[in-house]
Amino acid sequence: MLSNDEKYMKEAIKQAKKAYDLDEVPIGCVIVYNDKIIARGYNRRNTDKTTLSHAEMISINKAAKKLGDWRLEGCTIYITLEPCQMCAGALVQARIDRAVVGSMNPKAGCAGSVINLLQMREFNHQVVFEKGILEEECTNLLQKYFKELRERKKQQKKNK
Repeated sequence: MLSNDEKYMKEAIKQAKKAYDLDEVPIGCVIVYNDKIIARGYNRRNTDKTTLSHAEMISINKAAKKLGDWRLEGCTIYITLEPCQMCAGALVQARIDRAVVGSMNPKAGCAGSVINLLQMREFNHQVVFEKGILEEECTNLLQKYFKELRERKKQQKKNK
């Protein structure tokens, strides 16, 4: 039997697979309020041609519209990859209660890998943070994407 965290992370992984199908870095997330998914999102930076189209940013906007408030108190966000500085800051600004992450991001993660913006005492809000939920599945999807991307780039170089 899956825990609630695993159940919702599976939904975030489904979103990441949508990004993968668009040839985007496969990152997905869902936001849960009162044990119901109120927003879903996946990485669309290349598709939308904007830095702001991270899975978290898209989901936060949808959740705010759904709840009719920019404050997402009482919400938990499930993200397949540790958030960057922009997204971690947005989680704090949105007053999200809890963030659950699959894979950590040692190169750019801002929930503990490089810096922990979610739990800085200096800010007026801290986000409870859990990591490693379905980590292997989240990591494997990312690794598969980047391996295929390297192979494609290698082929393109060969064909020039």
